[in-house]
Amino acid sequence: MKISKEARRTSRQLFKACFVEGKLDESRVRTIVAKVGEAKPRGYIGILENFKNLIANEQARSVAVVESATELDGATRSQLQSGLDAKYGRPLALSYTVNPELLGGVRIKVGSDVWDGSVKARLEALQNALA
Repeated sequence: MKISKEARRTSRQLFKACFVEGKLDESRVRTIVAKVGEAKPRGYIGILENFKNLIANEQARSVAVVESATELDGATRSQLQSGLDAKYGRPLALSYTVNPELLGGVRIKVGSDVWDGSVKARLEALQNALA
């Protein structure tokens, strides 16, 4: 759905108003959604859609999904946690999953950033290089 520049600008302003001390405040998000829903300004559906996308992107940036071929031990998990926190400059919530298809290594996704150090990805890259 295409939205107007004014609706996009308004949703960005509302998004910025949801932060308290650099963190997204859930109660402010709920309040803003309720008020926009009640007031129904011009283009309010576009405003709310873009606002929802901005919130979803922000939440995805604060969670790291770590996939590995086998279960990671505590030392590796803490090393990953400290490395990712240092890289992003803020603490991230890490979610660990086991994916045997990776064959070995680790794949990490934070928002739209993906680091794929899995054996599967390396084999696929090698296969594509030979083709």
